[in-house]
Amino acid sequence: MSDTLDDRLAELGALGERIVQRAQAGGATVAECILRTGAELSTKVRLGFPELVEEAGHHAAGLRVMKGQHVATTSTSDLTPAGIDRFVADALELTDLSQEDPFAGPARPELLASPSDLVDLDLYDPSGGALGAARAITFATAAEASARAFDPRITNSEGATFGRAAGGAVLVLSSGFRAVTKGSYQSLSVVPVAADEGNKNRRGSHWTASRYLAALEAAELVGREAARRTLQKLGARSVGTCEVPVVFHREAARSLVGMFAGCVMGSSIWRKSSYLVGREGTRVASDAVTMVDDPLVPRGPGSRAFDGEGLRARRNVVVENGVLRMYLCDSYSGRKLGRESTGNASRGGGAGVGPGTSNFLLQPGAQSFEEILASTKQGLLVTEMMGFGFNAVTGDFSRGASGFWIESGELAFPVSEVTISLNIDELWQRIDAIGSDPDLRTSVVSPTLRVARMTVAGSG
Repeated sequence: MSDTLDDRLAELGALGERIVQRAQAGGATVAECILRTGAELSTKVRLGFPELVEEAGHHAAGLRVMKGQHVATTSTSDLTPAGIDRFVADALELTDLSQEDPFAGPARPELLASPSDLVDLDLYDPSGGALGAARAITFATAAEASARAFDPRITNSEGATFGRAAGGAVLVLSSGFRAVTKGSYQSLSVVPVAADEGNKNRRGSHWTASRYLAALEAAELVGREAARRTLQKLGARSVGTCEVPVVFHREAARSLVGMFAGCVMGSSIWRKSSYLVGREGTRVASDAVTMVDDPLVPRGPGSRAFDGEGLRARRNVVVENGVLRMYLCDSYSGRKLGRESTGNASRGGGAGVGPGTSNFLLQPGAQSFEEILASTKQGLLVTEMMGFGFNAVTGDFSRGASGFWIESGELAFPVSEVTISLNIDELWQRIDAIGSDPDLRTSVVSPTLRVARMTVAGSG
């Protein structure tokens, strides 16, 4: 293949056309091919020495074919002529063996994105995509050194990691749709360790990430912030069981937003595996809560100009002032629910399609983190959650947590070994404050938020 990403994508596009034509010649009424190419780099430094350098390139193709309403998907990384022959033949054979699905079918052609819809969202940074291992190790080394030098109480380190991924994909559909996307993403993280009383070690962390290399926080700043967060945890203790306001730092709040996003997927609704079944048009959160799925954020981690079925990207308001306005659907889940796709199809490497989010955002409020903290007379600030205690069907939520006890609007002491619990439906309806500090490092975005009352289970 050619050396430049654009050239490789052009070659993959031509290959995709041939694959689709071959599948149609073999009897497929619908053929959809996704081809991907890219490279990933992972590096880790610990105590000043490189521990890991991994770099790998990849190219692969996925194919979804239909004969009437019989559907099959397959994938391959063998893009030689013989490999492509087997790839297409396997897909056609699997289609013959599959059961008929009355809801199967491609996206409606009139809903597909036109060339004018395919806006440039500035998702690819050539300087990040070309970054080599030596420079990545330099970033990680500087970040860890900064953390270790911050305070003599930083006694150890779990290391610093720098990773980057860059590549692109081509989607070719038998309906005539063809589009190319490319993107990059890089991140730097540090995990210092401090010795605490009772032979306990406290670990903290900080990280920075962006599609553009120049937008990353300076390595030295990442290290210092990681060290500061680690030292804040010294002397952590549990608290007695109580019911108090709980403030979720934006990094912890992201997890709550992600759980909610999973519950509004059309696939979760038609399978009845979500507590939000039948709740459209009803209150599911407090008036302060508005959530949107927005694929059109420039340089957004989840941004895209078209979805996995080729539909035009669009901003969807999922919750508006606490009221659930829609479920997020691809064409299949839309048919199951008797509605159109919302442009939320996600296509995996094997060409399978299902609903997914792009940039799923809890809209920010007007209060700063400091203002929310100051207005909380007593309660818990959660900075980390552990475990997976969430039942999407019932909404039951219970997870281990750590953070800081709040007294008279200020942080009093670090807290660990507590459990927070409340049905997630009630949790969203008890939110009484949302911060102005959204965290845009990932595709699920949340500012700080406060739940008026939750059960905190601790030492007594």
